[in-house]
Amino acid sequence: MRVLGIESSCDETGVALYDTESGLLADALFSQIDMHAAYGGVVPELASRDHVRRLLPLIQQVLDDAGMHRTDLDAIAYTAGPGLVGALMVGASTAHGMARALNIPVLGVHHMEGHLLAPMLEDNPPAFPFVALLVSGGHTQLVQVEGIGQYTLMGESVDDAAGEAFDKVAKMLDLPYPGGPSVSALAASGAPGRFRFPRPMTDRPGLDFSFSGLKTHTMTTLKALVRDNALDEQARADVARAFEEAVVDTLAIKCRRALKATGYRRLVVAGGVSANKRLRDSLGNALHALSAEVFYPHPRFCTDNGAMIALAGALRLSQGEHDTGTMHTTPRWPLDTLQAPRAHEDS
Repeated sequence: MRVLGIESSCDETGVALYDTESGLLADALFSQIDMHAAYGGVVPELASRDHVRRLLPLIQQVLDDAGMHRTDLDAIAYTAGPGLVGALMVGASTAHGMARALNIPVLGVHHMEGHLLAPMLEDNPPAFPFVALLVSGGHTQLVQVEGIGQYTLMGESVDDAAGEAFDKVAKMLDLPYPGGPSVSALAASGAPGRFRFPRPMTDRPGLDFSFSGLKTHTMTTLKALVRDNALDEQARADVARAFEEAVVDTLAIKCRRALKATGYRRLVVAGGVSANKRLRDSLGNALHALSAEVFYPHPRFCTDNGAMIALAGALRLSQGEHDTGTMHTTPRWPLDTLQAPRAHEDS
């Protein structure tokens, strides 16, 4: 089955073609980062309009790269949520329009399920069951995964997601959007040990996260440095390093707890923050004592992309699941409300 995947949940337009027998055939991505950077964050209306401009040319590019025509498609998958409602509607309406014209099935896919399954695009995919850490600008969640659609939420952020905290700290440090790569780049030249930031909610049982207090601690530290006329470039780097280390250590501690709680020995880490090098190094060290394996997507599939949507859609479509005539978008859509693939009767 050849499935076209469309991702348009936020500020990246992603398209990919996935074959259930041959794997990923082609993919393309257009990032809106440069457009939104001037505003310090995503402007929803601008994001939606840019998806309209980019989507059809990207679809044609992917088909050309794969040596395929639209009539070679067997199904279409699109991101139905969570995300920005206007951006989601661009992908949903395009997918349903194409599917109706081609008389092929179409399916709305959960954005975070796409991230969760993205490591299965790699040569060494994880087997079920496993624990998944989904960590991005909008989500920080630990999920027990027993199979496709068999998800139990173990813990999540009660306030800012990790990626959101990176973005806000980047603004404090006068760094460009997006914040994650900017803070990490600055932290690379920071001195270890000058500042020791708290590891939130690690001094009590449980698997929930909280990063708002860490964000406030960072702001307080910066204000103190300004007051003492000590906020030079090295101090900024030292603060960035202390913040990044605190986030990374917190994530690693909670992942260890989740693996111990389930008895699993496989951890999947996905979402934009999963590309963070310090996080990857820390998790490798933290999980060594548990003899646990860590699986990541390829770096280009850590951020939003069409390949993960094509894959997630293909796994469900191949088992008979599809939309029943009308498109749907769900800006707020808890991952643990999903069910295992099930066939739908046409209505």
